[in-house]
Amino acid sequence: MKIAVEEGQSKTLLPDGQQNVTITHIEEGKSEYKGIPFFAVRFENDEGYISQRFYQSPAGMPAIVSLFDMADIAVSEGKDLDTKQLIGKNLTINVGERSYTDPETHNERTLKQALNFLVS
Repeated sequence: MKIAVEEGQSKTLLPDGQQNVTITHIEEGKSEYKGIPFFAVRFENDEGYISQRFYQSPAGMPAIVSLFDMADIAVSEGKDLDTKQLIGKNLTINVGERSYTDPETHNERTLKQALNFLVS
């Protein structure tokens, strides 16, 4: 089998700790379990990348608002946010791990994720 490696796919996951990154890609979708809309952000630098999902739910909105605020994109009630505005924005993030129980298998899973978005 031949496997094509596209641009950016040869990078490894970012190590834990503070990282200066650029948002290079946004992917939209719905969660596999409950169908909740999300957008996945690819944070990238020369050392690697990390992807993070942001769920459009009451519990997920504080993280979305924080991300847009730190990307210097105004957030106000009644105004729609456009995820495409995030592409090319530079931020400082903290990379770390979070564990949770998978709702389908009831197994514990650990994800590497971006935390604490800061203006870079």
